[in-house]
Amino acid sequence: MKPTAEIIQKIETFHELGETIAAANYLIEVYGIRHPNFSAFELREKAKPDYVLMTTEGTFGQPQIIRIPENTFEFELGLMLNLIAHEMIHVGQKVELNQYPDKNEREWQAYYEMLFHKTYPQVPDVKNHQVQFFAGKAFEYYNRMEKDGALQQKYAAQKTEVEQLLSSLEL
Repeated sequence: MKPTAEIIQKIETFHELGETIAAANYLIEVYGIRHPNFSAFELREKAKPDYVLMTTEGTFGQPQIIRIPENTFEFELGLMLNLIAHEMIHVGQKVELNQYPDKNEREWQAYYEMLFHKTYPQVPDVKNHQVQFFAGKAFEYYNRMEKDGALQQKYAAQKTEVEQLLSSLEL
């Protein structure tokens, strides 16, 4: 993989030219986070400093688009890579209708990926406060699953991993 400084310089150049989609496409190639069910990036309204919204859109069973803010690359690159990887998990979940019918399961899987990078191992880790935030979101969706139900049981070991990760953080 290319050195991080070189990647950042290329992304900054794309950003200065207003080529947000080209920058995002470059990143998913460099970091190996393109899913075969991914169709394209499309732009959405600018993100605010405290709220960056990315979404995966499309019919289940069909190729998916990911909508990213037009100012995506005004934010920290590692965080943006994790958000794109989160959406790429959703792209994979939408390959088949009813493969993952429960939204809580889909979100749990995507936040778990942001914490452990099992599907996209080249995506960098984020800062501890971001890990805390992502873990909190993961637990939010875990807790929305039926208490002691099939999904909570399915993800119990992963929940323990997240708890151990949080306890290991130096804040």
